[in-house]
Amino acid sequence: MRLFDLSLRYKLPLWGGGLILVTAIAVSTSFVVQAWDNLNQDLLQNAQDIGRTMAPSLFPVMLHDNVWGAFEIVSLPFSAHPETALHESLIVLDNDKKVYVSSRPDEHPVLSQLSQLGPDYEALSEELPMAPDAPVFAHTLRSAKIIFVAVPIANDGVRLGTLIVTYNKSLLWDRFSRLVNRALWITLLVLVVLIPITMYWGRRMMRPLQLVTDRISDIGNAQSLPLDPSLYPYRDEVGLLFLAYKKMLSELRDKAAFEKEMVKSERMAAVGRLTAGIAHEINNPLGGMINAISTLKRHGNPDPITQKTISLLERGLSQIRETVAALLVEAKVKSHPLSAADFEDLHILVGPAAHKLGTQLTWTVELPATLPLPSTLVRQVLINLMLNAITAAGKNGQVRLRATLEEKELVLIVENNGTSLLPEQLTRLFEPFTSFSEHGHGLGLWICYRIVTQLGGTIHAESKQELTRFITHLPLDRLDDNHNAKDLPD
Repeated sequence: MRLFDLSLRYKLPLWGGGLILVTAIAVSTSFVVQAWDNLNQDLLQNAQDIGRTMAPSLFPVMLHDNVWGAFEIVSLPFSAHPETALHESLIVLDNDKKVYVSSRPDEHPVLSQLSQLGPDYEALSEELPMAPDAPVFAHTLRSAKIIFVAVPIANDGVRLGTLIVTYNKSLLWDRFSRLVNRALWITLLVLVVLIPITMYWGRRMMRPLQLVTDRISDIGNAQSLPLDPSLYPYRDEVGLLFLAYKKMLSELRDKAAFEKEMVKSERMAAVGRLTAGIAHEINNPLGGMINAISTLKRHGNPDPITQKTISLLERGLSQIRETVAALLVEAKVKSHPLSAADFEDLHILVGPAAHKLGTQLTWTVELPATLPLPSTLVRQVLINLMLNAITAAGKNGQVRLRATLEEKELVLIVENNGTSLLPEQLTRLFEPFTSFSEHGHGLGLWICYRIVTQLGGTIHAESKQELTRFITHLPLDRLDDNHNAKDLPD
């Protein structure tokens, strides 16, 4: 796996840590370079200050050729701070560039030539100006191990010698290493503090994105869950992504529900056309057989056994005719508009079935005097739904009917507290010959569906927590007032 293919949960902390590290190195490098330059300048300035301070004191001593007095003067700075003597020294030269006196007489013998003290001293001897009015001279070659600062010992245009302040570069490196050490520890401390913070914020920022990614990966599954808005309540780009996911999930669910309903409607329509076609084909020979049996009973003289057989055939063919009639719900009849009296008739019709099982009926009807809906068809739908609900509620159950008018449509709700229906039962509830009880042929709900759809309405069922509810919506604006709800399918 390539580095750029890693999850942002790891890349963000890595990038953040890398940027912090690069920044820390850049700042530290700048600080180190500046520190080196400052130390070098401070060291040279310190040497010049020492030289300018001691040179006037050495002039009268050299004027009287007091070697011991000159030695005491050049040794005085190191008596207070002996540790500096390891890295620093003071050399007094005469005008012939010979050592007059030194703070380290063992390394710089008296009367020795400056060029004979070593390669660095030889380079200094070649460049050292000896004019009476020569300025302070600093010799700091990169290849040299010693830094030299030469201060003329002169007064009133008379030069008696030169005071040379020497520093070993090891002193500079010691001070520089201490500064670098300190800077390194501070940088490491900053990294130790900032990198975990960067990792924490990186993972915290990526956790919502990871949740959205996981949800989108499962968007095609039935287990797709919404995201809790409290996980990321902010309104930045990640928050907007949460809202976009929520909207997308809602639209996809609506689309899936719509597609499911479309498939169901198409399936039901296809089944309806098939059953209607079969019923029409059966009706013709069925009517002929029933007429033949009726003629045989009326004009024939069959023996008792034949008479019994004919009666069995007649009852069987009559049952077939009733079943076929149930499949054909498109007969044209005249029907008066729906009124409150129709609901009172319905209460009387289903009362015996409810009384037989001890079912408690609750009736809530809030309607105007009449509605432009065919009473015969609406009553047939309600009778089927109510009888099914009474049967499903069982002994001592409860069934409730509510009829209300909402936004130019009649809403009918039939509820029962019987055993809940399973999800797979709900999907095939309105198909013909689909019965979920031991009684009935499974055509009641199919007839309800056909009537409701022919009236331009919708019907669906809900079942949960021992409460099954059938909800029917019948629009009032689908009927022509001039027809006064006549010539509608029954």
